[in-house]
Amino acid sequence: MKKTLVVMLAIVAVAAAGCKKKEEAPKASAPEAAAPGQMPAAPAQMPAAAPGGGDPHAGLKPQEIKPGAGHKGKVAETMDSGGYTYVQVEENGQKLWVAVMQTKVKVGDTVEFPDSPPMINFQSKTLKRTFDKIIFAPGIKVN
Repeated sequence: MKKTLVVMLAIVAVAAAGCKKKEEAPKASAPEAAAPGQMPAAPAQMPAAAPGGGDPHAGLKPQEIKPGAGHKGKVAETMDSGGYTYVQVEENGQKLWVAVMQTKVKVGDTVEFPDSPPMINFQSKTLKRTFDKIIFAPGIKVN
């Protein structure tokens, strides 16, 4: 009986300690817009899709990219889908795909965009296509 009472008191003490109001951690302010040529917020910091399936990019604009940002090449292919522009760029004899928020670009344009880690085997549901390797850039500069 004594052992049961001690166990019960311990449970009550733990429960009472857990119920005390904890100080809230200071809330982080909204991230400042990245300076031109810098990477955007990490995906976890990007705005979530609006309830009801709204546009998660509403109000966002592609970032302005300064010359010499990283990659530079000629547009070999381009397509728009799902709020993004997918651009195949030929750079130094190699072709690579880059995706940016929807931007006006056409085949033959020379473009620049910052380097970012590529996504491997990215599946675009809107294009119903898998890209072996694609870079998601914060913006693209059309020269």
